[in-house]
Amino acid sequence: MTARLTFIAHAATEAQRQAAFPLDEPVVEREIAKIATLNWTAPRANRVQSGPELRTRQTSHALKLNAAISDELRDCDYGAWNGLTMDEVQLENPDGMVAWLTDPAAAPHGGESIASLIKRTGSWLEEQRDVAHIIAVTHPAVIRGAIVHALQLPLMTFWRFDVAPLSLTDLRFNGRVWSVRCVGCPL
Repeated sequence: MTARLTFIAHAATEAQRQAAFPLDEPVVEREIAKIATLNWTAPRANRVQSGPELRTRQTSHALKLNAAISDELRDCDYGAWNGLTMDEVQLENPDGMVAWLTDPAAAPHGGESIASLIKRTGSWLEEQRDVAHIIAVTHPAVIRGAIVHALQLPLMTFWRFDVAPLSLTDLRFNGRVWSVRCVGCPL
C-alpha cells in the first residue's frame, strides 16, 4: 500500500525567535494573522493529527484543521533546559551542550535524547504505512526525526535538515520504502 504523510511545522514562537528550548508557549500572535492571509487549503486527508502542545494546536486551528491529538507527535523533552536559551545553557553547561550536539544518545538535560526522539518518531511513522494520507502538525525536531528514520540515515544527520516554522514536509511510502518529496517547503 502507498501512503502519504504531510508534516506541517507549527507557526513561530518566541522561544524559536530567541533560540530557546521551548516551554508550552503559544504561537506569536502575528503568526496567526499571517496564516489567515495564506488562504491555504488543506489537501484531502484520511487522518489529521497534531502534537499536544499549545503551539501545534493553535497552528492546526488557524489552518482550519480538525486535528486529533497524538502524544507521539510531541516535541522533544529538553528536561532541565526547557525555557533556557542556548546561550544560557552554553554558559551553564558547555560540556552538556557539546555532548547534546555531538552524541545523539546524550541527554545531559535529563530529558529525551535525539536518538530516543528519532526512535519514537520512527515508530509512529511505521504505524502510518496503511493510511493513504495523513496531515500531522508538529515540531521541527519531530519532522527531522521522521526524515532521518524514513531515509535510514545516520542519527547525526538530524542536525542537517532545516525545518522552518509553518513549513511543509512531504514523505511518501511506496509499499517498500519511504521517500522524501520536499522538506521545509512554504505552505
